[in-house]
Amino acid sequence: MKRLDEAPENESRGAMSCERENQWETSRNDGPLLDQQWKPCQRSRAFVKVCLLKLRCVLVSVCGMEWYGYAALGVVTAFLSFLMDLSVAKLLRAQQWLYVRLEGHGLLQFLCWTLYPASLCALASSFSHSVCPFSTGSGVPEVRAMLAGVEMPHYLSLTNMFAKFLGLICTLAAGSTVFLGKVGPFVHLSTMVGAYLSHLCTLIQGNKEDKASGKMLVTAAAVGVASCFGAPISGVLFSVEVMCSHFALRDYCPCFFSAACGALTFRLFSVWSGDGETLQALFKTKFSEALPFYPLEILVFALLGLLCGAVSCCYLFCHRWILNFTKTNPFLTKMLTTEKGLYSGVVVFLLASLTFPHSAGRYMASEYTMKQLLTSLLDSRQWGSPAHNASVGQEPEPWSEWGASGSPVFVSLTVFLLMKLWMTVAACTLPLPAGYVMPVFIYGAAVGRLVGEGLAYVSSTGGNPGQQWASVNPGGYALAGAAAFSGAVTHTLSPALLALELTGQFSYAAPILLATLLANALARSGSRPSFYDALSVSKRLPHLPSLLKACPRLSSAPIGPLLNPKAALLHKAAGPAELLHVANASTDPEIPVVDSLACVSENASWSKYISVLLQAPAKHLDEACCLHATSVLLSPHSTVQEAHGVLSLLGAQTVFVADRGRLAGLVTWSEMKRILEELAKEI
Repeated sequence: MKRLDEAPENESRGAMSCERENQWETSRNDGPLLDQQWKPCQRSRAFVKVCLLKLRCVLVSVCGMEWYGYAALGVVTAFLSFLMDLSVAKLLRAQQWLYVRLEGHGLLQFLCWTLYPASLCALASSFSHSVCPFSTGSGVPEVRAMLAGVEMPHYLSLTNMFAKFLGLICTLAAGSTVFLGKVGPFVHLSTMVGAYLSHLCTLIQGNKEDKASGKMLVTAAAVGVASCFGAPISGVLFSVEVMCSHFALRDYCPCFFSAACGALTFRLFSVWSGDGETLQALFKTKFSEALPFYPLEILVFALLGLLCGAVSCCYLFCHRWILNFTKTNPFLTKMLTTEKGLYSGVVVFLLASLTFPHSAGRYMASEYTMKQLLTSLLDSRQWGSPAHNASVGQEPEPWSEWGASGSPVFVSLTVFLLMKLWMTVAACTLPLPAGYVMPVFIYGAAVGRLVGEGLAYVSSTGGNPGQQWASVNPGGYALAGAAAFSGAVTHTLSPALLALELTGQFSYAAPILLATLLANALARSGSRPSFYDALSVSKRLPHLPSLLKACPRLSSAPIGPLLNPKAALLHKAAGPAELLHVANASTDPEIPVVDSLACVSENASWSKYISVLLQAPAKHLDEACCLHATSVLLSPHSTVQEAHGVLSLLGAQTVFVADRGRLAGLVTWSEMKRILEELAKEI
């Protein structure tokens, strides 16, 4: 606080400082160059600075600076996705070239097939752990916790982004042997980019508060999916279903805008690189538009959804079991703690040995990459038809690897499903950056393909084989199975829309949605946690929706017994002595003022308030401090879920818990994090 008698003195000081600056400018022009501080191109620097300031004014006048941040988020994330795909494609071609060159040398081919992915995964694990231990895994559970209000700054660091990006390239370069994807890690990478762009926009706008955990992080979750597949709508739906427990309507426009920028940029990069002629679906399909399916086939799609739901329950059970086993087994716990690179190398070597093309791998189309696997499974022609077999005999097609063993395609698909179920579960334990959406998407496509081929075979041996044979499209069942199984594993409906955007086949929208709904209904029955919920519980993250899935009784847990003892209090008429005592004794970020049900923020410098009170002893606390009034009160009998909902929906930082008019405690985000961590230990 300034006094009136200080104004002339300040003005005189300002005049003296101006005179000294003028004298210094004169002496700088007259004095020798070496004796003065000199900066080159001062006029040019000043001109550039003025131009940048004018440009900022023009841009801000068009729309808010944050919208340019949303556009930059989509463009930067799409560029990183394209750069990663380009690097992975070159590494995969290098292994394929070496494998072909070693034709005729079985042992050398085996070593090339196994040691190449094992070395890459060992490098990814060791590098990620050495540079930043937080870079391993999917990253989606951690991002969900951050969006729920938990502060985890290490997961948004630049070091983490660098380690996760390079580690993910090595993981994807291992190919279909490891059977892992990039969606989850790219959501995390997009969130890191969004955090830095949010901070940059805050600096440009000159705001004092950095709200990096707001709209930009919510938008980044949608951009991560859109930049991987060029699917903006399903990316936004993924952000709504998976990432945010409470999604605000005001976030829809930024999410769609940024996701559209990311998807458009990703597809443009593909066109410029020669992968496509124009902007189109990522996976080309040739489904019939005239009569895609008969009405009675709706029943088969419904049965396919129930089958995918049942298989997803088995998959989620195995996933939860392996997570618990790695936490309780002493040997694996030690390996995953001290020898991460060795563990990754050994596990990937064993998986690659089983997929060697000259052994069991010939029954699993192991020479295909992840993209080739999905492309072959979505083929609209029946693999068992005579016309298809004749075309394969004349000229090998991209999907001919499924019949390379000489056995029927039913055998190859069955072996693929049985082997990949436990192999995918085992790959989930690898301590490296990896995604898990694409593997379950491909696995579901294989389930649907098996059902579609079986239906085509049955209809071909029926009474009127010609017409029925031409009408059954196994690729449509593969697309529905992919959406249903991945939706059941993640407990979401966004894979149904993702399947449509990936292929552009909206004629199958109704059966795909039906299969996904039925698969979700079966997978959610019995309060089973989803894939990401199981990861959150295993990592003991303070994410309440995941804890409620794992233990539904927590929804009725009262907040009162979980609160810390009553914190320090201040009265509205508190003086300097009481304020000094509370400031020295309390470590809470906010101090409650019980007379007015408000709080004093400690972030805004205690010394400022104390100095004001000392200069004006007659003033009280309410006259010297900025009190933040609150209108939300909770009872000690209110549940943890209600308290968490109030903090999330209202964006509040502090909620008072009052018992019959007396303050019983405070609920802050740090206090809520402590409570959730304690509840997670009990599960």
